[in-house]
Amino acid sequence: MSFVDQVREVVAAIPPGRVATYGDIGKQIGVGPRQVGRAMSLLGDDIPWWRVTYADGTPATCHDGEARGMLAAEGTPMRGAKVDLDRARATMA
Repeated sequence: MSFVDQVREVVAAIPPGRVATYGDIGKQIGVGPRQVGRAMSLLGDDIPWWRVTYADGTPATCHDGEARGMLAAEGTPMRGAKVDLDRARATMA
């Protein structure tokens, strides 16, 4: 399985209302968060990219800033403009 396929599989498994950080995904597959970010740029819009946040809970800023609204629509716990990682972080396998 390619590196991009590994990222795709992990991101696709994040349930609605939950998030993972670039670092969480990197730890799971053995790479750094920047590498995860590069792979994310190669994924299609059918993968829930909005469920991946920065380490401090800031949602992605790509796609004209749509991530925050998409997360709110799924009921993801927020603290102001950031995701409440204590309540919303997905359990990584």
